[in-house]
Amino acid sequence: MTTMELLTWVRGPGMTIAIILMLFGVVVRLLEMLLLGRKKDLSVARDLASAKYGWRTVITRTLPSFSCFKSVPVIFLTGYIFHIGLLIIVIFYVPHIMFIRDLTGFEWPGFPFWFIDGITLLTMIAMLITLWYRVWDKVRRYLSRFSDYFVWAITFLPVLTGYLLYHRQFLPYNEMMIVHLATVQLLLISLPMTKLMHTFTIVFSRWYSGEAAGRKGVKV
Repeated sequence: MTTMELLTWVRGPGMTIAIILMLFGVVVRLLEMLLLGRKKDLSVARDLASAKYGWRTVITRTLPSFSCFKSVPVIFLTGYIFHIGLLIIVIFYVPHIMFIRDLTGFEWPGFPFWFIDGITLLTMIAMLITLWYRVWDKVRRYLSRFSDYFVWAITFLPVLTGYLLYHRQFLPYNEMMIVHLATVQLLLISLPMTKLMHTFTIVFSRWYSGEAAGRKGVKV
């Protein structure tokens, strides 16, 4: 198979397979969560309007926490930087917008290339600092498992290969495009099977925790 044939497959059938597997996995995981149900509440609800606590928790757990910043400022900042950076890269990079448009028909204005380039570099630095702190800190290193490093790697590689692709570094353009798309597809397939599933469940889980706590009269 020539480079162009492989590139055509990766951009076409390969990407389609990866997206289908991701969607299937996400649907299965969400159904598993819904079918688990919830235990019957044996105590009297302290507040019948507990849903408001769910939404409040979604907001408060998303906004920066000053206490967390004081305890681990570096990890706090790098965590926000790389999460926001990844979001900007995925949603506001023009080639990504064009890809989404081809899939869904929706499009929106993107940021300038120089801005995305800077955000990409900042995101990679933040992720490397996060990895270094995980390895350096004894407690975090003890609690870390192979899955934690695997998730970090499959998230970092698409950013790195995209950066190298844009700057025409390391490999010829078409070959680097194949590598970049392959890492993206690995990330997509792994999403529902790893901790990255929180991408789809973070709002639900925070709402559920807040609602359950509010129902029991626990301050959240």
